[in-house]
Amino acid sequence: MKALSLKQPFAELILQGRKTIELRKWNTKFRGEFLIHSSLNSDKNAMEKFSFRENSLPLGMILGKAFLKDVKRYASKEEFEKDSDKHLADESWGEYGFILSEVLRFDKPICAKGKLGFWEFDLPDSKILKLQDIISNGER
Repeated sequence: MKALSLKQPFAELILQGRKTIELRKWNTKFRGEFLIHSSLNSDKNAMEKFSFRENSLPLGMILGKAFLKDVKRYASKEEFEKDSDKHLADESWGEYGFILSEVLRFDKPICAKGKLGFWEFDLPDSKILKLQDIISNGER
């Protein structure tokens, strides 16, 4: 299954439903369900901005899933600022907004090493059924 690594607190903000657009500097043709992975490094400024204590959020783990339903390209500063309550970030994160829906937090995080861009996560056989059970609880 595809996965996307996000710095904390942005992964957490998506899982809380507060962030519904993920900003990137690159576009994608991919649409569909993907795993939300928290990177090994957090964004210290954003952690402070959103009132999270340092080291309070899980790092290096698959925490849930979401559905990427569309990508929006921000052509102007006004358009970008209009969605500020949805992406919760500044322009340095990119001009492409990945529009997310159907977010589900997993009961048990899964340790995983992340990668850049969308990447494939292959579960060991012993964890496949557990993840299938978690995913089936969040039907579209």
